[in-house]
Amino acid sequence: MNRHHDFYILRFYILRFCGSFPFYTLRFCGSFLSALLLTTQLSAQQPLSPLPVAPIPTARQLAWHQMKYYAFVHFGPNTFTNLEWGHGTEAEDLFNPSQLDCRQWARVARDAGMEGIILTVKHHDGFCLWPSPHSVHTVKESRWKNGQGDVLRELADACREYGLKLGIYMSPWDRNNPAYGTPAYNEIFKKQLTEVLTNYGEVFEVWFDGACGEGPNGKRQEYDFHGFWQLVRQLQPNAVIFSDAGPDIRWVGNEQGYAAETNWCSINSYGWMPGVPNVYDQLQKGDEGGQHWIPTEVNTSIRPGWFYHAEEDNKVKSVAQLIENYHASVGSNGNFLLNLPVDRRGLVHENDVQALMGLKKYIDTAFRTNLLADAKEAIATNTRGKNTVFSAINAIDGKPDTYWATDDAVKTASMEIALRQPTEVNAVLLQEYIALGQRVKKFSIEVQVGGLSAEASAKEGKWQRVASGTTIGNRRIVRFSAVQATKIRVNIEDSRACVVLSNVEAYRVP
Repeated sequence: MNRHHDFYILRFYILRFCGSFPFYTLRFCGSFLSALLLTTQLSAQQPLSPLPVAPIPTARQLAWHQMKYYAFVHFGPNTFTNLEWGHGTEAEDLFNPSQLDCRQWARVARDAGMEGIILTVKHHDGFCLWPSPHSVHTVKESRWKNGQGDVLRELADACREYGLKLGIYMSPWDRNNPAYGTPAYNEIFKKQLTEVLTNYGEVFEVWFDGACGEGPNGKRQEYDFHGFWQLVRQLQPNAVIFSDAGPDIRWVGNEQGYAAETNWCSINSYGWMPGVPNVYDQLQKGDEGGQHWIPTEVNTSIRPGWFYHAEEDNKVKSVAQLIENYHASVGSNGNFLLNLPVDRRGLVHENDVQALMGLKKYIDTAFRTNLLADAKEAIATNTRGKNTVFSAINAIDGKPDTYWATDDAVKTASMEIALRQPTEVNAVLLQEYIALGQRVKKFSIEVQVGGLSAEASAKEGKWQRVASGTTIGNRRIVRFSAVQATKIRVNIEDSRACVVLSNVEAYRVP
């Protein structure tokens, strides 16, 4: 921001305002302007905040970045037919959960440390989990609650009760609707989208699948995705829109729950639409300096399938596997979307709950104590304008809106953090101030060895390189072999622009 430019703009409006007042008022305005000019000149001598490096996230994307971990729920006729993709010809009476309890879903998600639930309100079979008047393939035509039920309503109420955010998955592919494959279908889909986005409260994410196949009339649909996105913007302006093409967040390019080592929030996606083929590597890594800010959501299922299958009751992911998925998503510049296939009773299965609580126990134990919370000091090889406003201490003050920054020309720098006492460490969390863009291309972590043992004393004062990586972005958790440390050094070895690091934490994880 050019502060002299701002001053002249402000002076113009003050003089315009004061021009309609008597002379003594003008004298006051002149004195005020002189004081303002002096303040501006003094301010101009202070180092300016770093300029953003494009692209940068929107407000809705920044709110999404503050999240970490939430649930996907696949539920519908497929739950009762043992299919993954339904045909759209299933009898509506098949959908008849015996103990459906959305409050149980929400309670499990909350207790597992999740922040929201995204429900498949309509999958490819076209069956609607709410009583849409624009379909005859809905809960209204089922035996469940004698056609008076609304799964989406029950989940929305449960999410509010348990403090969770609500998300919507809605497949444009509809293997039941006879209008599918004609221009009329896009309008029907928009009406259904309007229903779920206006009648159930605030929605944090709208999830679009790019799958496209023939409908009951043998025709393929040309989806009006731009029209769908525009409708979401109109009805739920704070909601992020997901697909493999964005426009707000992107698929990570696999369903195994792993982000790549290099993971840019930016990507070149001009001309992409949901369902774009053969770009999986690009989706996983993004593009350094890409034109669009479209970060990764890392999705996987807690079971082999997305919908419930009884034969998979003993194939639930182990706690160890979920821990790896957590680090490879939340710890790799992404958000973790874990699918819970609700069973035929309408409940999250006990085996799934047990695994979820195992992961929660690990997260609570691993990240309970930030070993840098009471660090003695933090110093850097370069501080922007040599001003404490941008000092290294900002990276360990626990405040998300402060940061360590370097001068514009400095793209390689280090910061050292001194611990209060020798402490065993095996993980470091790093965060850039992404409101100004993603910058770091390469980093490493060193520790200064120290301790009370004979072995540690022999190595006292020596620096040991324990980890390295490429991108950081919103959040990067780096694990390494445990070492007794007296200091931690973060080296930014390459960056697109000056360093802007907002948070550094250290842990002894299990």
